[in-house]
Amino acid sequence: MTKAPIPRPGVYELYWKFAYERQEAFNNRLAGQAGPWTSDPIIQEYKFCNVFRAADRVSQYMIRSVCYNNEPTSPADRLFQIVAFRFFSNIDTWEGVKKILGRAPVTDDLVTGKFEDALEIVRAKNGKLYTGAFILCAADAYGRRLKHLNHVELFKDMFVNHNLGEGLCRAASLADVYKLLHEFPLIGDFMAYQIAIDLNYSEHINFDENDFTRAGPGAVRGIKKVFLDTNGLTNEEVIMWMVERQEEEFAKLGYAFKGLFSRPLHAIDAQGLFCETDKYCRQAVPDLKSTRSRIKARFSENPTPVDLFFPPKWGLMLPETKS
Repeated sequence: MTKAPIPRPGVYELYWKFAYERQEAFNNRLAGQAGPWTSDPIIQEYKFCNVFRAADRVSQYMIRSVCYNNEPTSPADRLFQIVAFRFFSNIDTWEGVKKILGRAPVTDDLVTGKFEDALEIVRAKNGKLYTGAFILCAADAYGRRLKHLNHVELFKDMFVNHNLGEGLCRAASLADVYKLLHEFPLIGDFMAYQIAIDLNYSEHINFDENDFTRAGPGAVRGIKKVFLDTNGLTNEEVIMWMVERQEEEFAKLGYAFKGLFSRPLHAIDAQGLFCETDKYCRQAVPDLKSTRSRIKARFSENPTPVDLFFPPKWGLMLPETKS
């Protein structure tokens, strides 16, 4: 990459500072230290995603309990489960459906209507099926009156009518996985990318996360704050520029960034960091305006510990945690 974006002095450095401080908070909590786990007042007060996407609570559940749930199933069924879970991103919804069916849903449940029936029961009991983790397209693409019913039809279209599971298993790259997903209604640019990363956690799809990336709306806002000018680079090229420079930048700023058990930032993480830096700057540099002016969520400790589990193919050596 011959061109380089032009950093915004004082804000570019906040990207790396936030990454270091937020990851240190993660490490300190994991080590069993008493909170607060950081001296950064903004990170103490407000809720921020983990530096590494795979370490977030919902992703952790998905990796352990959806991607690697130990139930014997076909690759196509496993990939359907991953896609369906990500649309709801709601652990209670997934656990409710599993309880009703007696197992994780499979593609046959789309044909028989059992999956839809289970969702209806969970919706009546819990009052909702979705979280606000992703902004989902709510268009009535399949002619059904409710969002979740349109999504059921989408899953049928993907995994029954078009045998998407087989197509995904034949994909030649992470970009191909993204393109296969993006061909369907109700799946925009960012959602297709997020699902592609989820599928890539599984044992059935295995590409380098740095082979392909896509900037979400929050990352685009962050890039505009962090840089005065991208110097003709696309948002995706800027993300990769950050991935390539991470070791040099952390060292230059004096941050002993240890990564995720020695795993460095990958494109999905650098992309997410731009989104979180945008949020961080709303407090740290309030004069730097964007379409969002405040951080909505304040930090509230979840007392339930996360039993960390990452894709075995990553080969991470996790330390023993203190209770």
